[in-house]
Parts: sequence; structure tokens; C-alpha cells
Amino acid sequence: MTTTTNNPKPAPGSLRDQDLQQYRDVLETPKLFTDGFGWSTVTGVLFCGLIMMPGSIYLGLMSGGNMGAAATWVTVILFTEVMRRALKTPTRQELVVLLYAAGGMASGGVFAALVHRAYLVSSAPVRDTGMRDAFPSWFAPHPDSPAILGRNLLHPEWLAPIGVLVAMILIGFLSKWTLGYFFFRLTSDVERLPFPMAPIAAQGTMALAESDDKPAADGDDPLRLRKRASGSPRWRLFTLGTSLGIAFGLLQVGVPVITGLFLEKPVFLVPTPWWDTTTVTEGFLPAVATGLVLDLGLVLLGMVLPYWAVIGTALAVVAMLVINVSLHHTGVLTRWQPGMDTINTTFANNIDFWMSFGIGTGLGITIVSVFQTVRDVRKKLRENRVQRVAFESAPRRSIWATPPGRGDFPLWLALAGYLVTATATVALSYSLLPQNTTLLLFLIFFAFVYNPLISYVNARLLGISGQSVDIPFVKETAFLLSGAKGIGIWLAPIPVENYGGQAQAFRVNELTGVSFRSLLKADLVVLPASFIFSFIFWAFIWGSSPIPSAAFPWAQAQWELGAKNSVLLYSSTYTPPGQTERAFADSQFMQAIHPTTIGAGAVATFVLFGLGSLFSLPTMLIYGFVRGLGVGVPHAVPLELAGALAGRYYFQRKYGTTNYLRNIPTVLAGYFTGVGLVAMATMALRFIQSAVSSSPL
Repeated sequence: MTTTTNNPKPAPGSLRDQDLQQYRDVLETPKLFTDGFGWSTVTGVLFCGLIMMPGSIYLGLMSGGNMGAAATWVTVILFTEVMRRALKTPTRQELVVLLYAAGGMASGGVFAALVHRAYLVSSAPVRDTGMRDAFPSWFAPHPDSPAILGRNLLHPEWLAPIGVLVAMILIGFLSKWTLGYFFFRLTSDVERLPFPMAPIAAQGTMALAESDDKPAADGDDPLRLRKRASGSPRWRLFTLGTSLGIAFGLLQVGVPVITGLFLEKPVFLVPTPWWDTTTVTEGFLPAVATGLVLDLGLVLLGMVLPYWAVIGTALAVVAMLVINVSLHHTGVLTRWQPGMDTINTTFANNIDFWMSFGIGTGLGITIVSVFQTVRDVRKKLRENRVQRVAFESAPRRSIWATPPGRGDFPLWLALAGYLVTATATVALSYSLLPQNTTLLLFLIFFAFVYNPLISYVNARLLGISGQSVDIPFVKETAFLLSGAKGIGIWLAPIPVENYGGQAQAFRVNELTGVSFRSLLKADLVVLPASFIFSFIFWAFIWGSSPIPSAAFPWAQAQWELGAKNSVLLYSSTYTPPGQTERAFADSQFMQAIHPTTIGAGAVATFVLFGLGSLFSLPTMLIYGFVRGLGVGVPHAVPLELAGALAGRYYFQRKYGTTNYLRNIPTVLAGYFTGVGLVAMATMALRFIQSAVSSSPL
């Protein structure tokens, strides 16, 4: 079905600057929307689940990355070549849906959460606080259970946690296609927000689709089609990125995996997850976590991200450095001690200052975003009224109109569907916890008030700057006010979710010209397939070796920090057996909450946005700075900044801004594909070794 879409220019006075509109115009909204779902999608899902998912799991545990880009691109390239040899040229929409489905299969799957739970219940922070016996059976088996000691996901004691997990997967799927879709319609169709990261995400698909837009003519053979594809500039850029990824991936991933096959500990030529210099610089930078993530991909990522957002984050990191030193000398950062590494320094500083300051900045951003949203929607409606008065004879165009053929469905159906899923979530959570009226009221508030509000705020933030925000500790504050005891309240599937990111996902798919209905059909295939393959591979990997361990440095560092933060929260409602219940104000969690600091964070946010408006500063600079304050581990920012500066002041001047923005994402996609290919190949060797070593023969 063919349709013409209207792309009106931003109205004067609306929240726009040149950078934002520039990103909106990088890709025009297609005029043709086509269904790309078919048997190639189903086959691609099975291929990606069997071949790509295990490598993605391993890469995530080792370096914090994933094979999402690599898996999708390899799958599409393979299927494209097969179809061409069958004298059939795949359409752009078929490739888009295949990429979409393959991406859903390459993330590692949902059973990562269960393996993490197994670590959490038996971790040192949990043991030291006497919580080992406090975890409910629907969350994870007991730490002394054979299900955990034997690292066995097939044990019957995992049935209850798996059942709850399945219920939440189904609820999340329905919420994505209801509330997420609703806010896409509002922010993209009505408010015309630019979504600066959406064209970037769509560029990867365009690299393949560019050579596939022209159907095969009579007499064309596969060789001629392949030559035409290889001559594409984007294909050459993709190949360049892949070569860089393979070269760096051999150092970052290949060497540790191969040496780990025959040595007691793997050899890391590149420090993973980062090069920690905190103890080296503590003499002149006390209470400051310093270090560097050595990853070439960060340079390319900095070239892709909106320039002013990266600059804002970098300025925030510098400000944090100065603030931390000042706070240490004035006696605010008291928990930091010489000799602490990045993880412990970050945790100590969060308790003393940054956790509370982050709550304040989150509240400030939310208030500013709501104000801007109300202002811009009112302007939009007022401009439409003026236009109708000036052109009474012209056909009226509703701001809620949608392009025919895009696969839209009525908004009332989306809202009704979300009401059903929200009710189911409240019922599930209420059934798992000690029942009281106060808790039920909070569950209803989160499901029917807070979730829609925070999802809309984030959809708008992504539409403006490509960044998101959450109001910190809203759920935690509600739990504390409810008077709940024990740690079950922290573990239940409480309906506190943010579906704002789905608005950007719908915008990305819209730019590729694919019908939303074909994406829905792909999701219905991916959902069960991902669940099955995730269970198989996580059970095998976890059963083969402990997670985390020296072989998985990223998981070893980040899971420890996560466990400490989790125990900090649990301590607010938990009293170890045999001890007298202490006052709420004396809990470790409340010691990290400082009302004055929260207020300072909110005021600082208002001041920054006020200065930005007064001096006409780029919108993304302000958002980047505010979001960068209090960032946990800032070691990735220096290389991102280097990439942003190189892109802005060298490559854009040499190749032109529009041409650069259209093509640099292709290099980044190729890079991650190269790293992913190395991870996939080396992980195959690891699987072979594990299978052979466990064989009775």
C-alpha cells in the first residue's frame, strides 16, 4: 500500500534547535510501508538462536558487550546470499524484519536473570548481612539447595521462579505493544520530535537495503547482483568497520578465551572491564574513581552519538572530579578510604552524596520535561486552530491522523490493552507478598499513574536528545512508606516499568518503511524461541563453570557492585534473625538519603536549564550534563569524547555533515559485527572443550 506522509517543519517558537531538526531530517519518513514477515524470518530466528545466542552470552559476561549487531548482520548477510543464489532479491522490508527478529534472539535471553539471582543469594554481601535465608522460593532456591550448589537450572526448585518470569515476559510484551505504541503516536506523530538516535539505528539496515532497493532485472545473475552490492559505499564502510572489529576483538576477546582453554587463568592483553587507576591517583585526586575503558568501539560510538550530548556528559565528569575532591576535603565523602578501587570508591561516594544528588536531578529533569511537554502541546494545538481559521476551506487534518498502510491500530485498543496488563501485574505482585491495603494502593498507583507518566517523560526525552531518565528510588520510597518488612517487597515483580524507549523503537522501524504488523508477527515467533534457547544455553554455560569467575571479569566486577547496592536497599526493611529491630532512620539505606542534597540536585537542574534557555545553549548539551552528574563509572567517557571531537572537527569538515551522519553508523555496525564474530568463533572452542571434558569417554 502506498501512502504519502506529511513532514511539516517545526513551528516557530517550539522546542527545537538546529541540531535537533538536523537529526529529524537525516532520514525522511518512507512513503511506502510493506509487510516483510515470511519464512525467512522464522528460519533466521532459529539460526540466530542456535548459533549467535551462546556467543552473545559469553561476550556479555566477559566484557559487558553483546552480539546484537554481529548476530543480526551475519544472519542477514547469510540469508541475503542464499536468496540471491536462489535468484530472489530480498526486499528492504524483509531485511528489516529479519534484522528485528535476529536482534531479539541475540541478546542472551531472559534466563540471565535467574543465573544472576543464584549469584546474589549466595554472594558475600548477602552472607555478611545475614540475608541468606531471607529470599522467597519464588525468587530463587535456597543458597544451600542442590539447584544452586550444583548449578542446575533443571532442578525442580527453579519451577516457581521460572513461572513468575514467564508471566512477566508476557506482561512486558503486551505493555510494549500498548503503552509504548501510544507514546510513539504522541511524541512522533503529534509533537514531531526528532528522535536523534532513531536515524542512527536505522542506518545499519540501510547499508544492506541500499543494494537491495532495485529488483533483479531479466538476465541479472547472482554474481552481477553481488558485484552491485559490493560497489556500494556503505558496504565498503561496513567492511572497514568489520576489519577494525576483528582486529581489536582478537586482542580483547580472542586471546583471553584461547589462553583460558589451557591455562588456569586467561591472559588479558587489554585490561577488562577497565584499566583502574584509582589507587594510583588517590594522592592528588582523593575519593575520585579514575580509569579508562580501552575499547576502540567507544571512539566510534562517540562519533555516532549526538555531539553536544557527549560534550555535556564529559563536562559533567570533569565537574564530578572537582566536586568529589572538594567534598572529601570538607568532610562530606567520609566513607572513602585510601586503597579503594573503582567499585568500592563509587559505592562509598554514592552513599555519602551522589545517590541523593541523583534523586534530585532526576526529579528536576522530570519537572522540566513535563513543563516543556505541556507548553509544546498547547502551542501545537493553538497553531492548528489558527491554521483552521486562516484556511477554513481547506481540508482539516487531525493531529492524531496516521499514515495509511503503516499498520497502526486504534489508540483506544492500546489503552484498553494496557489496562488489562496493568491489572494482571497488580494481581500477580499482590499474590506473592503479605497482603495489606497500603501495599495494594501503591501497586495501583505504580501501574496506572506512575508508569504512564515516566514512560511519556522518557519518550519525550528520547525524542529530543536521545537520552532517558528515571526518577531514582520512587519505588523504594513507596516500599518504605508502606511499612513492609523483609526483602520480599524488593524482589516481587512490582509494576514499575518505563516503556518510553519503545517510542524510539517504533520510530526506528517507521523510518525503514516496514509495517508494524509484520513486526508484531515477528515478536510472536521470537518470544517462545528466545525463551527456549536462552534456557538451553544458560543451563549449559552455568553448569560448565561458575559465574562470575576470573574468566568473566566484567560480571565479576559489576555483579559485585550490584550486590552491594541491592543489599543496601534490602537493609532498610530487613532485620537479621536474633537481632532487635532497629529504627528505620538507623538503616544503612536511610544513611544514604540526604534531603538537603536532594534539594540541591533539583535546584541545580532548574538553574542549568534556565541558563540554557537564557543563553540559547544546545538542548542536548544541558541534558547530557545533567545526566552525566553522578554517573556510576565514568571510565568510558574519555574515548567517547575523543570520538565526538574527531567526528565534529575533522570528519564532518572533510566529508560534510549530512554525509557523515548518514554513513558513520555503518562503520560502527561493522565494528561490532567484527568483534562479535571473534567472540562467536572463540566461544565455539570453549563449548567444544566443555563438551569433551564432561564426556564419559
